[in-house]
Amino acid sequence: MQLHDVKVYPSKALLKREDQLAWKIAGVAADAVAVPEDTQAMIINRVIDNAAVAIAAINRSAPTSARQMALGHARQGGATVFGLDPSKRFSPEWAAWANGTAVRELDMHDTFLAADYSHPGDNIPPVLAVAQTMGKSGAELLRGLATGYEIHIDLVRAICLHEHKVDHIAHLCPAAAAGIGTLLGLDQATIFQAVQQALHVSITFRQSRKGEISSWKAFAPAHAGKLAVEAVDRAMRGEGAPSPIYEGEDSVIAWVLAGRTHRYQGDVYEPVYYQVPLPGPGEGKRAILDSYTKEHSAEYQSQALIDLAFRMRERIKDLEQVEKILLHTSHHTHYVIGTGANDPQKMDPKASRETLDHSIMYIFTVALQDGRWHHVDSYAPERATRPDTVRLWHKMETREDPEWTRRYHSRDPNELAFGGRVEITLKDGTVLTDELAVANAHPLGAKPFGRADYIRKFRILTEGIIDAAEADRFIAAAENLASLGAGELDQLTVRLPDGRLAQGKPGIF
Repeated sequence: MQLHDVKVYPSKALLKREDQLAWKIAGVAADAVAVPEDTQAMIINRVIDNAAVAIAAINRSAPTSARQMALGHARQGGATVFGLDPSKRFSPEWAAWANGTAVRELDMHDTFLAADYSHPGDNIPPVLAVAQTMGKSGAELLRGLATGYEIHIDLVRAICLHEHKVDHIAHLCPAAAAGIGTLLGLDQATIFQAVQQALHVSITFRQSRKGEISSWKAFAPAHAGKLAVEAVDRAMRGEGAPSPIYEGEDSVIAWVLAGRTHRYQGDVYEPVYYQVPLPGPGEGKRAILDSYTKEHSAEYQSQALIDLAFRMRERIKDLEQVEKILLHTSHHTHYVIGTGANDPQKMDPKASRETLDHSIMYIFTVALQDGRWHHVDSYAPERATRPDTVRLWHKMETREDPEWTRRYHSRDPNELAFGGRVEITLKDGTVLTDELAVANAHPLGAKPFGRADYIRKFRILTEGIIDAAEADRFIAAAENLASLGAGELDQLTVRLPDGRLAQGKPGIF
């Protein structure tokens, strides 16, 4: 890996494109290096994972609306949409929109956390949609997805968006554009323009994950994927982009990210704001191996804490005897999904599912009471409003612990931690304490996810929604991804039996 310094420059400096981060990203995308075998195997796992969570969510409101929008953009020889007959094809940006929304809806696919947050599996829908439309092979799709994951994760390692209240799709969109560039074999100059356009149009703010969280949380990554497809299309036609998009004097860094803060403290052109790691020429793209999927349908920081709740419940005979629950955890967990967020909605039994899956107080309580987690039942209104649940839920609070924050940001994989330490005080004064650093499914956890676990997750989430024969067919196709020929990628969609797809409300399209 090579570290690339990122600064802000005045326009008069005429920063060479070779010195710009977007050009270096494009260079990685244009590098025709072979996909390492372990990277390839993990991509297949994540293709299975994405399909599992998409089908589980297929008839929920947001995926239904997105699918209905895609139906208005049919295209011969286009891309497939989850749930529909694969012979029906749609414009790739709208297929990416529909499939991306379905993938994101349950908040149950893969994650990578470092300087910022990400769900790198969000790269799969746009890259796959373009691959299907352009008649690409499984091997070409693997190359494109290896790039999407690599660029996305490398940006997340280095550039913090959330401290400036910018939503994390600002890393996803340029990554997806780079992945599409690799898929199509575009030259570095074209990918450079696509990456810059993708970043420019994808800056949105974290209110989508704050307060009363709406269905936009599911739409946001799909929107970024749609924008990435459109950016590459424009760049292929020879259209340019605002440049330098990262380093210019009126750029994203200068006025939205770290440069904005420093502007009022000193010379905006002086500091090196970020050091972005990227593979060197000829170096295999392996970043996907540092990401991890979810066993439970909830925010990633809750994964280890759900497992911890399962373990702690065995030590409590009567949960009505709990006086209070205190979670010592990282800055992110406390301020984003904990009481540090100061969101009353996170304690509201009538809150939306999108809000409840970002409330560790609710999540830990239900896991403690039930000893299981279900992507539907655990969020049902009748579950959230149970009086005993509300009583226990409101006895919980979170606190930031500097050590857990340090471990959250550690670059040492053996120290990285996304959990916390829980103290449960009973009414008789007894204090029960336990801690868990990583989820059981994490690569360093008690039961790391392997291929069999991804397939089991697919079968559990799709049971009763698709036929067993369709499940078997899809799994076989996914596992054979590297051998799928040009024009055979329609096999990576999943079809529901006729009459089982929900119909949404009418709109414009």
